[in-house]
Amino acid sequence: MLIGEYQHTIDTKRRLAIPSKFRKDLGEQAVITKGLESCLVIYTLEEWGKQAQKLEALPNSQADARNYARVMLSGASDVELDKLGRVLIPDYLKNYAVLKKNVTLLGLSNKIEIWDSEKWEEHKKRTESSVGDIAERLKELGI
Repeated sequence: MLIGEYQHTIDTKRRLAIPSKFRKDLGEQAVITKGLESCLVIYTLEEWGKQAQKLEALPNSQADARNYARVMLSGASDVELDKLGRVLIPDYLKNYAVLKKNVTLLGLSNKIEIWDSEKWEEHKKRTESSVGDIAERLKELGI
């Protein structure tokens, strides 16, 4: 299971070292794509297959469904972990997430999110300050 929060840097060649704890779950290849709130998401090949099936199953007759699938699928890129456990972040994804040098990687069970560290800290503060209210709203979902 992918869990935890890790601080890393992107080098001048756009390479990002994946935490060793995550590498065994990812394997040698993975898929990286656009996430919500301007972050990036890395999926194992198996998990990406599941996500892609869900996107393909969305009703093509609904504009929101088409647009969401377009952004997620067209934004995806295959990545390989090198011998040092690094992945190359494509320019278009680095620009989408406005990633600078310092990034935060979040293990979220079945995926890894990559955030610009400064943006993550701001987002985390806002979310943590209202987590009680969020939990109350999620009660209907059994959380």
